[in-house]
Amino acid sequence: MKKLIAAMLLGTIVLSASAQNIDTRRKIEVYGSAEEEITPDIIYVSISLKEYFKDNSNKNKITINELERQLASAVKKAGIKDEDFTINDISSYNYNDPKKKKDPGFLASKQYRIKIANLNAINEILASVDEKGIQSTNIAGYDHSKMTEIKNELRIKAVNNARDKATVLAQALGDTLGKALEVNDNNTDAGNPQPQYKMMAMREQAADAVSGDSLDIDFKKIKINYQFRVVFELK
Repeated sequence: MKKLIAAMLLGTIVLSASAQNIDTRRKIEVYGSAEEEITPDIIYVSISLKEYFKDNSNKNKITINELERQLASAVKKAGIKDEDFTINDISSYNYNDPKKKKDPGFLASKQYRIKIANLNAINEILASVDEKGIQSTNIAGYDHSKMTEIKNELRIKAVNNARDKATVLAQALGDTLGKALEVNDNNTDAGNPQPQYKMMAMREQAADAVSGDSLDIDFKKIKINYQFRVVFELK
């Protein structure tokens, strides 16, 4: 009997404590957002060079070292820093040599990454490299020199936007907006959209650059967006 009474008292105490932990504050939940369009000022361009033969006899080979010297010279002439011109990969591939049926020959290939501030610099660079030695070119990535500052400013604007919305709603209800009770950040920096760039094939651009035509190559602006869920207290 004593055990039963003790259990009942314990249950009463637990229920009383649970009731005391219930949050009875009046709240309002809003979503705040902010976005900005920016044009990347840091662009990473990938360029692959490959050895090749000038004729069908597989004797007069243009080596990867020769092509690399051309590229390095063009990069330096374009004003690009040494640390912004790096090697990404080195590989080789087979080629058919009638004289070496059992021992096929190999041609070397190298991939480079160049960090530039404007795509127009690629015109000058590619125009200075043997066209047949260029295997491929593509945009490897992009960034902005003030990306961290821009994102932090957008976070602040998004939270302020949530407060402004909540203030208007609180006033409409005849209440006063209190402190923020919850802030939910589900944003991720991994999903920023890849900007579209205004360019045809890079080799065609380089050919036009050689002919003296001036081309306007630039990235379209991209949108960076932040959204926060904020819960405020109502007074």
